[in-house]
Amino acid sequence: MTVIDPDTPAGWAAEAEKEDEAEDMPLSMRLSIADTLTLGNATCGFMAVYFTTTGILIPHLTGSEETGMARHSAATAVILMLCAAVFDLFDGLVARKLRSSPMGAELDNLSDLISFGLAPAYFVLVYGMVADDAHQRVSALAAIVVLLAVVLRLARFSCVTLKDGMFQGMPSPFGALTVVSIVLLELPFVPTLLAIIGVAWLMVSRVEYPKPRGVLAVAMLSWIVAAMGLLAAWAFDAPGGQLLLQTGCALQVVTGAVIPLFATARRVNTFRDNRREARAAQHP
Repeated sequence: MTVIDPDTPAGWAAEAEKEDEAEDMPLSMRLSIADTLTLGNATCGFMAVYFTTTGILIPHLTGSEETGMARHSAATAVILMLCAAVFDLFDGLVARKLRSSPMGAELDNLSDLISFGLAPAYFVLVYGMVADDAHQRVSALAAIVVLLAVVLRLARFSCVTLKDGMFQGMPSPFGALTVVSIVLLELPFVPTLLAIIGVAWLMVSRVEYPKPRGVLAVAMLSWIVAAMGLLAAWAFDAPGGQLLLQTGCALQVVTGAVIPLFATARRVNTFRDNRREARAAQHP
């Protein structure tokens, strides 16, 4: 309760009441700067679903021949997923530098589920409906696998303690962009399906991936900006835009396949070194 001095001006009294209300607000209800970035992540994911629906699915169902609109909408949807990845990258950096609210971790998981679970899974589902050689029901099953992989990965991330600087399983933003890249490569249906399921498996696997910090974070941000440029060139039918986009998608897929190989080789080398040390300790 605020006690107002009769000599205190009314404006000052109102400001004092507002300050008291802010102090009385539960800590869990106060959004930090990092939380605002996280909400931007969720917004981008939702808008990616919107553009996939209005620009790709609905024109296909209505028999529209506006292929340029579908291309622009597909590029916009993927660019929005890339923007969500940028928000996801920076909300963690800001939270470490400044502060995060008590509900920051929950907001992050929910936003990631929208942007890197629902949005890419829906992209795969729509691909199965509009592609000439695709099978709708099988594509729906693949989309469910992607969505459930992200759900399981995020749930495990919340309750498993890992060593600092490493993720267990392919991070969901990286997995989402890899899934979308596989679709944009326009490969035959069966290789596309197998590759998508492979990415889903990597997200729930125990393969270790480095966290994007320092130089790696700068490299990731640079790659995202370059990918946006490739998508824009493809959307506006720039000379060589199709080839540039497919090259970028191929690099994304190859990177997603190479990192597990390096991680496996490192684990094998570590295992061998431990065995050598154990043998040396037994036979001095």
